[in-house]
Amino acid sequence: MTLNDIMALGPLMVRMMLLNVKDSAKGLALMYDPLKKWMDNCYRGVPLGGIGAGSIGRSYRGYFQQFQIFPSIYEERPILANQFSAFISRPSGKSYATVLSAPKADVLKGIDKAGIGSWDWKLKDENCTYHGLFPRSWTVYNGEPDPEIKITCRQISPFIPHNYKESSFPVAVFTFTLHNSGSTAADVTLLFTWANSVGGKSELTGNHTNSRMTARDGVHGVLLHHRTADGHPPVTFAIASRETDGVRVTGCPRFTMGPSNSGDLTAKDMWDEIKKHGSFSDAGAGKAAGASRPGSSIGAAVAATTTVPAGGTRVVSFALSWSCPEVKFPAGRAYHRRYTKFHGFDRDASAACLAHDALLEHMKWESQIEEWQRPILQDNSLPEWYPVTLFNELYYLNAGGTIWTDGQHPKKTSHASSGPGTPYNLDTFRPDTDGGGSAVDGILRTVTSATERANSAAAMGTALLRDGEENVGQLLYLEGMEYNMWNTYDVHFYASFALISLFPELELSLQRDFVRAVLFHDPRLRRTINGATAPRKVLGSVPHDMGLNDPWFELNSYMLHDPSRWKDLNPKFVLQVYRDVVATGNAGFAEAAWPAVYLAMAYMDQFDRDGDGMVENEGCPDQTYDLWSVSGVSAYTGGLWVAALQAAAAMARIVGDRAAEAYFRERYGRARRVYSDELWNGGYFSYDNSGGATSSSIQADQLAGQWYARACGLEPIVDEDKAKRALGTVLDYNVMRVKGGGVGAVNGMRPDGTIDASTTQSKEVWAGVTYAVAATMIQEGMPEAAFKTAKGIHDAGWSKDGYGSAQLHCQAAYLLVIN
Repeated sequence: MTLNDIMALGPLMVRMMLLNVKDSAKGLALMYDPLKKWMDNCYRGVPLGGIGAGSIGRSYRGYFQQFQIFPSIYEERPILANQFSAFISRPSGKSYATVLSAPKADVLKGIDKAGIGSWDWKLKDENCTYHGLFPRSWTVYNGEPDPEIKITCRQISPFIPHNYKESSFPVAVFTFTLHNSGSTAADVTLLFTWANSVGGKSELTGNHTNSRMTARDGVHGVLLHHRTADGHPPVTFAIASRETDGVRVTGCPRFTMGPSNSGDLTAKDMWDEIKKHGSFSDAGAGKAAGASRPGSSIGAAVAATTTVPAGGTRVVSFALSWSCPEVKFPAGRAYHRRYTKFHGFDRDASAACLAHDALLEHMKWESQIEEWQRPILQDNSLPEWYPVTLFNELYYLNAGGTIWTDGQHPKKTSHASSGPGTPYNLDTFRPDTDGGGSAVDGILRTVTSATERANSAAAMGTALLRDGEENVGQLLYLEGMEYNMWNTYDVHFYASFALISLFPELELSLQRDFVRAVLFHDPRLRRTINGATAPRKVLGSVPHDMGLNDPWFELNSYMLHDPSRWKDLNPKFVLQVYRDVVATGNAGFAEAAWPAVYLAMAYMDQFDRDGDGMVENEGCPDQTYDLWSVSGVSAYTGGLWVAALQAAAAMARIVGDRAAEAYFRERYGRARRVYSDELWNGGYFSYDNSGGATSSSIQADQLAGQWYARACGLEPIVDEDKAKRALGTVLDYNVMRVKGGGVGAVNGMRPDGTIDASTTQSKEVWAGVTYAVAATMIQEGMPEAAFKTAKGIHDAGWSKDGYGSAQLHCQAAYLLVIN
């Protein structure tokens, strides 16, 4: 960041920090905390669990970290008691023991030498290999700790496309394959230990308890009952293994870490017992009981013991589940998670059942996952890096703070809603085609009826479900770990291709919420970070996000600018809704969404200053590039508007509104002409037509409208030769002239070949934008350029020469499949 960047952003950061102080004093979550220090995340691996019931990360170095059980709470630090360990003995008397984890020295620094510090942390990481292909991973311990034993741990989570049951389960299975290449049999014990902790300060607050699971179908395990702190709902964990032929399972329901009393089984005692006997005895580990004391932590363990014959193989499986049926937001409303529809609201019973069923059913899940991924993995025409990006970046649907509710109303309310407010004035909207007036009258009556029916109390899209349509619940996910806003809509525009292709009913559910949100009006004034005062949510505008502290009821947690003045949100709404109608063929969804689509288009009419059919930007950052000012007709917003007009006409035809179809079709023709006439310069579409210092910049995302139009099956908004020439310019300038194409597409370049340094965002590379550019290239018959462009963003995030990040923060790679 340059000095100019710091000077430009400094006042905004100061105002943001002052606002954060006030919100923190009220116990509210923060939209963005510039002072938060994030841990080095380059050791991340494939996370655990399905969608929306909490997520637990697992490093490729073997330890568990990044607990996301509660809304917008992200506990990064590893809990080092949570481990798999191996104990191996031979008839010759040789024995081996190690924790199957290799934390760096700084992670192990300060651990209790009398507790888990007494365990054998001897794993040699040079003999270990990790493979990640979300939602599975494989860790190979080749000759660790026994040089003649190869241990492969296969991690499986129930992320199953088009499955709306098991995909909601908070559970993961770890299947260990043990191969003995030696000439003698080996007795092997695998140990799974787990702390009674959710990763925060509540671990040491005391009064946590553990208990044995009731054995069923050979499944044995331990439940860990956690009380939590700070008003969060309690959580129950389950760790379990299944006895099979040749595999014996024993458990230790409680060991202590930290200060202990006489008679307590300590972490060291537990380790020594397994190391000496290879299993737990009722006389030893079975005696431990009682609640934890303040300042002390407790854990539990499950051991699976087997004998692997010379040259033979054995398989042992463990399960981890967690159950927190209630999700509670800072403002006080609470909801039940989706998985409770199948496992009920009893934490202990559901945690035990989830672990039990996973051990019995995970092979079926894995078969379905393989069937989904096989066509891509076996397609030799695709580059080797492509499946890595395509599947692994889907991790964010699990680990993006995701919440999947049962779709019912909140179970308790701490305060009243803001009420219906004042409708937005649509008097300036006057169609100028024959028959248009009746369309306006009719749509306003429909909007009024829909608004009254909804009572504008909340953006709860489940109210739009029709008879026979299943309520699959409601989905929330954060814009990023740093940006705490639910379902940020301007970037969902890119990421939504993953949902519509893999979980289309969840995508429709999310869009129904925004359909309701367009009809929502919240007149309460608030001050934005840039100093303006504006209503929280204006009728007819598409919200930037679904809120943070009270989602669905208090929209727009984004506060940098007034999002009701943004020019891209409404067109993006219309395009996404139409795309989803085309992708699903759901006519009922089209009819339910049409009033909001029409109103969203009507709202935009105020931004057509000269009546030429094209909207104009207002000389500020009034679109998703919210630090990059734009004025007049612009390549990004203008293209989205042209495509949205065409989509609105097509949707009007589907719902039978002929007058609206004619109106939007006529206006589309005019806007399309203006777009090319004002912006095409012979080589690309200029950033904007204002004649300003950056008007001639080359924006990577200049053909976003073209991309979406083609993805929706609509006609292109620009001529084919212009599209190819513009994309060739983007490839030449934005991709290849920056680090030889090794980082993706830089947002803005100048015609002289330098990066547009007018703002921080023009200098950045955005993963979703790069994938969108690559998808557009594929659409325009430029596959070689597309994969060259997309490979840059893959290399920047995944390669040793890139940022060293184990995973990116974007599932937009999936749009390369759709387009």
